Amino acid sequence: MENTPTFFADGESPKMIEAYQKAQETFKYFWRELSWEYRRIIPGLDVACVKLAFMQEIDGETIVEHMWINDINFDGDTIYGILVNQPNDLTNVNNGDEVQIPVNQISDWLFATQGKTYGAFTIQAMRSEMNEEEREDHDEAWGLDFGDYNDILVVSDQKEKPENLIEHPMSKNMKESLIDFVKNNPEELSVADELGYTFLHRETIAGNKTSVEVLLQSGADTKAKTSNGKTALDFAKQLNWEHLIPLLQ
Repeated sequence: MENTPTFFADGESPKMIEAYQKAQETFKYFWRELSWEYRRIIPGLDVACVKLAFMQEIDGETIVEHMWINDINFDGDTIYGILVNQPNDLTNVNNGDEVQIPVNQISDWLFATQGKTYGAFTIQAMRSEMNEEEREDHDEAWGLDFGDYNDILVVSDQKEKPENLIEHPMSKNMKESLIDFVKNNPEELSVADELGYTFLHRETIAGNKTSVEVLLQSGADTKAKTSNGKTALDFAKQLNWEHLIPLLQ
């Protein structure tokens, strides 16, 4: 994904374009966190949303609006969700629509837990232009603590536990449970959904090293392909999960 061109409109400020690029480069961490959130019995996230560039040709001009979606899913290529903004000028989408957008149209992502925010690159770019009082009003309107706009975090406990950039702690903590699950349900190793995604594909997209190791040790097929012809290794390379590439080669 680091080689995917960022989609933006002419006239965007360099600071905002940089924010879009950083959001694309780090989106994998958002999805990793959300993939674990979907498995939690007790939700851990207060907010999880993605901002995307929507476009439409109107009177010979390409109109671009950056809007947020929630209820997000991701298949390694495309982001799915529900639009939660009403467009100003676009007529091809509306608030509440189910949408699917390629990853190169990501312009931001945000998740928050215990009031602390992660990501929010475009928001922090805007906050950097505000005075202190304006930032306080902005944060109060969101009901979140956006912290220092010069110090953007992408994973929980990033400073205290930098190893969390490599692997989500839940991937490690769930190792024994996954081993037992696969032992009792060996068919899950080869089952594919309607688009050809296997357990190994999904864990690779989420960047879960320990989970991928367990699946490989249990006999998961690294050559299995989705309906679009992609192996787990293809997704590891595409998302730049460097710690997974050697395992899958």
